[in-house]
Amino acid sequence: MDTTSEEITSLVGREVYSSNGVFVGEVEDVRLDLDAESVTGLALSELNGELFRGRVAPGEGAIVPYRWVRAVGDVILVNDVIERLETGEEEAEEAAV
Repeated sequence: MDTTSEEITSLVGREVYSSNGVFVGEVEDVRLDLDAESVTGLALSELNGELFRGRVAPGEGAIVPYRWVRAVGDVILVNDVIERLETGEEEAEEAAV
């Protein structure tokens, strides 16, 4: 049995927190690059309303780049998303790609 597919599907449903302990959202799905056979992002739902206010409409989700992931365990830790959102760093990174 392929253990990689088990690991990827086990991400779904896990809560995501910033490195400062702020709840970001819950993993609903993963974004894959099939050519590179790698995870490139986490599709989140149940977003933190305060964190995404004005950026994401209520009831919608967001995709967090997988390069922001710092650790995966019972929960997923990502780089400090609050600072990235406030500075617009994610927009600059996307434009550079």
